[in-house]
Parts: sequence; structure tokens; C-alpha cells
Amino acid sequence: MLHFECDYACGAADVVLRALTETNPEQHCGYGEDALCARARQLILRLCDAPDSHVHFVVGGTQANLTVIAAALRPFEGVLCADTGHINVHETGAIEATGHKVLPLPGTNGKISARQVREAFEAHAADSSFEHMVRPGMVYISHPTEVGTLYTRQELQALSDTCHELGLPLYVDGARLGYGMAAMPEVDLPFLARVCDAFTIGGTKVGLLFGEAIVLRGEELHRFFRYHIKQRGGMLAKGRLLGVQFEAILKNGDYVTLSRNANAYAQQIKQAFVRHGCALFSDTVTNQVFPILPDAVCETLSARYAFSIWQKLDGGQTATRFCTSVTTRREDVEALLQDIDRAFGS
Repeated sequence: MLHFECDYACGAADVVLRALTETNPEQHCGYGEDALCARARQLILRLCDAPDSHVHFVVGGTQANLTVIAAALRPFEGVLCADTGHINVHETGAIEATGHKVLPLPGTNGKISARQVREAFEAHAADSSFEHMVRPGMVYISHPTEVGTLYTRQELQALSDTCHELGLPLYVDGARLGYGMAAMPEVDLPFLARVCDAFTIGGTKVGLLFGEAIVLRGEELHRFFRYHIKQRGGMLAKGRLLGVQFEAILKNGDYVTLSRNANAYAQQIKQAFVRHGCALFSDTVTNQVFPILPDAVCETLSARYAFSIWQKLDGGQTATRFCTSVTTRREDVEALLQDIDRAFGS
């Protein structure tokens, strides 16, 4: 079975494994207070061109999301996001378990707009029962989104301007940020560091064994943030493992270079389906592609390949998702391309 259902089916990129092996005999203090994590933090701040920001490492994406959101909100506040947003559909109520409500807005291709944020905020303030309702207290988006689409630089700037005018922190979930930066270089780390109050540099889905880096602007969120990390189960005793991995994949540009290869493989897969007349549930340029397949083709391909069933549609059609990653092998992609042709009888 060849796996295209997610971008974390393999272990880690070779550059990361080498760094872990080379540093394995070293002894360091725990909980991310070691020299290796300090080096990785300084590297990230330099790449972000944000010397006054702060970097924290946590073990996974869900811990990153719930920790940032819980730290940013008052007890009576919730977080605005797209209805397809990861925190709304794929985190088992993790945000709600912190005591904060997710406030979904209708997304367009997985995205929300600055106008929607303003309208939601102002509608709450204008409601005569506003004190009896959860107050919108921050905005969550992901880049790439849950359906693989990307925010443009202009869209992100507009969201940032609106959020800051309204006093709402803007948080960008970058679980797949490497693939987004490879596909849209103008949305880079310095830009995100300027327009976001918090964002993550995803590792788990972009070549690390595990781990996410959280970048926080200013002091307000940072001041007590390590308390939140510990309380929410995101603090790793052997924290040095996170610093080692992030330094390894970022220092020579592998984070984006390897992501670019993954995007190219995904686009080859997308075009193979398009050539056979398949529509796309969501048209993307990153490492997730969403072909709509006849059920018979799904059944044929599933005998050898693992992929995601995204949504059952009418007329014997199914929206699927195929994912590549920084560890995807060329020979596996070539095998899939050949089997796609066979499944359609060519």
C-alpha cells in the first residue's frame, strides 16, 4: 500500500534525521531551555526579520492551536474562523475544551475575508443582547487552508489591518506553511511576522518527526506563554529534539526547497486526473489536490493506494484528497500516475 492520504505518513526528511543522530550523544537540559533550542529560536527570528518577537516550540499542531487561542482570549470570548477551518472540523472540539467557542463564518474556497470579520464583530456589538453572547475575540485562519488554497498577500494584509483596527489578534495556523511559501513566495516569514500577532511554522507535516514552532509578536502573549504550554500538554521534556529538527530543516532552505518538490508531485497527480476529465473539488497549487472521481475509480485505486475520501457526492462521484509531502518518493508518484491511466482504461 502506498500512502497519499496525508503528509505525515513517513518519518522525517533525511536532513532532520542526520541532525538528530549527530546530536543524539549530547546532554542538554530539558523543556526547551537548552542551547540547541536557543539556536533554533535565533535562526527563526533572523529568518522572520523580527528580533523583538518570540518563538516557542510545542509537540504538535493541535497543541499549538489550542494553546495560542486559550492564551489570547478572555473567558467569555470565542475565535472567528472559516466554517471549513481546521479548529472547527478536525480537532475534536479541542478549542471548545479550553472553554472557548469556535465562531465559524461561511468560507469561500476555505478562506474568510476582512469584510466578514468586520461584519461579525460589528453585528455582535450592535446586538441588544451582546453581553449574553460569546464575544468575537480573535481571528484564526490557516495558510494553506484546510482545502489547500492560499491567502494572497493582499488578503492577509486586509485581514491584519481590520483585526488590528478592531483589537482582534490575528493567528495564522501554518501547519503546512512550507508548501504555501513554496507556492506563493511573496507570503514569506518576514511578511507573516509583520501582519500576524501569532503564527506557526509547521513541522509535523513538513519534514519533521513532530513539532511546531509558534512565533509571537510582542510581549502580551509571550509573557505567560510557557505556563499555557505546560498546562495544555504541549511542553516536551526532551525539548532539544524540537530545536534540533527546526534548525536542520530551516538553516539551508530545505523547508521550502523540499516543499516545492512535494507541490510539483501533487500537481502532476492533479493533472493526471484532469486529463481524464475529472473535476476538482478545490483547485490548489500546493501539496493537497482534490479530484472528484467516479466511485469505480476510487475502488480500483484504493486497492493499492491510501487516499482520503473528502466528501460523497451525487451521481456516483466522490471528492477525494491526495497528499504529497517532503518525503514522497518519485517512484511512488510515477506508479500512481500509471495506475490512474489504467483505472480510466488508458
